[in-house]
Amino acid sequence: MADTLVRQAANVLDLLEYFARRGRPAGAAEIAEELGWPRSSTFNLVATLAARGYLYEATPRAGHYPTPRWLAMAEAIAAAEPLPGEVQRLARTLLEETGETTVIAAPAGTHATFVHVEESRRPVRFFAQVGDRVPIQASSAGRALLAQMPPDERERLYRRIDFQTYSATSPADAAAVEAELHAAEARGYHQSHAEYTPDLAGVALPLPGARRLSVVVVGPVSRCLDRREATAATMRGRLATLARD
Repeated sequence: MADTLVRQAANVLDLLEYFARRGRPAGAAEIAEELGWPRSSTFNLVATLAARGYLYEATPRAGHYPTPRWLAMAEAIAAAEPLPGEVQRLARTLLEETGETTVIAAPAGTHATFVHVEESRRPVRFFAQVGDRVPIQASSAGRALLAQMPPDERERLYRRIDFQTYSATSPADAAAVEAELHAAEARGYHQSHAEYTPDLAGVALPLPGARRLSVVVVGPVSRCLDRREATAATMRGRLATLARD
């Protein structure tokens, strides 16, 4: 079963993303038109967020805009449990050594969520940003997270997954995922080939530590598919250094 979407929560996030793209105030009627929402529910949402101090009227009749309260809250959350500095440095180092986009991922239900991204500077590359998600079963980053879970926990998670066929290489069921986990253990790294996103090849490894995290180096098939073993060797070398520090 796929993760359940709570519409009210999704609307708040859609509104934030809308303001991030827009970069200036907007009225409720304008928001409703842009996002295709009913006017009554849009007015109610804007009024609720304004009453809680998360929106303000920048100038008369110009509409609402998010207050710095969002930033203050995000900074407090990040400061309470920051992503370890050595993990961020690892991602930057792997970007420099491989030239490909490097991502730190964490589990979020049936998905792997990107919590840190170092994007390649090459013209043709994997474009990613913090907060992007990939199916946990149909990505090397996700399977490097699954490998850190005990079998009974994985089994419970499999029952929640919609084993959608994104491409010919997508795992069709839990047995296929388990087979790939065993192959990765023997191989020494997790790999992917256009399982979810076309024309991308990736290599992932679990990260040591108390948190369940994985690191993945990913780029176009034309550059990365035949280099997966060499990329994995580079990653293992850097992880060995990390473990000693």
